[in-house]
Amino acid sequence: MRIRVTLAAVLVVGLALVAGAFVLVTLLGSVLTAQVCADVRDRAAELSASAVRASSTSSELVQMIDRSGVVVGGSDTGRFASPGRDCVNLEPPGYAEDYVFAAAAVESGGEVIVGRPLVDVLDSTRFVSRVLVVGVPVMMLIVGGVTWVVTGRVLAPVSAIRREVDEISATELHRRVPAVRRDEIGLLARTMNRMLDRLQRSHESRQRFVADASHELRSPIAAIRQHAEVAQAHPDSTTVDELATTVLAEDLRMQHLVDDLLLLARSDEEHTEPPRTPVDLDDLVFAEAERLRTATNLTIDSTAVSAGQVRGDETALARMIHNLADNAARYARSRITFALTEEEGAVVLTISDDGPGIPVEDRTRVFDRFVRLTPARSRDTGGTGLGLAIVAEVVNRHHGSIRNISGATFEARLPSADVDR
Repeated sequence: MRIRVTLAAVLVVGLALVAGAFVLVTLLGSVLTAQVCADVRDRAAELSASAVRASSTSSELVQMIDRSGVVVGGSDTGRFASPGRDCVNLEPPGYAEDYVFAAAAVESGGEVIVGRPLVDVLDSTRFVSRVLVVGVPVMMLIVGGVTWVVTGRVLAPVSAIRREVDEISATELHRRVPAVRRDEIGLLARTMNRMLDRLQRSHESRQRFVADASHELRSPIAAIRQHAEVAQAHPDSTTVDELATTVLAEDLRMQHLVDDLLLLARSDEEHTEPPRTPVDLDDLVFAEAERLRTATNLTIDSTAVSAGQVRGDETALARMIHNLADNAARYARSRITFALTEEEGAVVLTISDDGPGIPVEDRTRVFDRFVRLTPARSRDTGGTGLGLAIVAEVVNRHHGSIRNISGATFEARLPSADVDR
């Protein structure tokens, strides 16, 4: 880039200088020639008025011509053609240089023709041309050198950024590129630092995810191993049915955890839009409410559920409602309320319970992965800390929003099927 910028600057300045030099020489010759013409006309007018017979000199040619057209004085180089008041540029016979001629009429008849050489004009233009022939390349070299130095200084931060980024590895995502300038390069550096911030957060989140998943998987595995070792060491202390019941329960826990982990992993990897299939969200809510009535002794209120249709993945949306309902059932004392309404192009799902609720400072953090806010959310209750994280992933993928609005109330807002995304 430095080479290209320097060459471009030299080329542009060189073309401008050459064009300017050509124009300068042309204008200089024209101006000097016009001045000689003016002097020749004035001299011819002076001689015609004084009626003095002037002879030719080394710097001036003069001819006096009578009314019959005969040369009566001045240069003996032959008859000059009468140029009139207009200057004529020509090389007279016997002279090896150009002259400028002008004429003036004499009162007694005839005319005076005066000519002066253009040698001074030609010398001046040749001198300027020689100066420009040397000066233009020198100026181009100066412009190239200055451009090279300035471009190098301007691009020095870019080189520093490149070196720093080249040295940053997956284990050094805490490093940042220098961003001290306040120009476009500084904006680039700050943008790259924000990108590194996102990469670091993503890397740390992935590391926490792997660590938490490993920790969660160790618990059922350790429980199965513990019961198996006890049964093997003390066969009389347990029965096959008790061991099978324990192993099956831990296996189901592990299966649910693995299913949740796979779902979140696929959500992290997939960046495609969900299907645009129409989904009647009210049918999914009624089905979940009926499941809770059958599986629990809680009072389930679904009278506030009205029609609401969205577009998306029906299986994922059903999982989202299921997780919200399970979360409510886990902490409700006696009652769960479902509500579904449409407002301003959105379908709003609200699920509330009469449990203790979530503290204000934790209402955002509750959607993070492997988060348990109270001892009640322990492994004995079957919670893994992934249910609400899955809810947030599903809602975000469907271009919606999810929030905890009053401790024990969750509100999911999804675009209506009638709204184009």
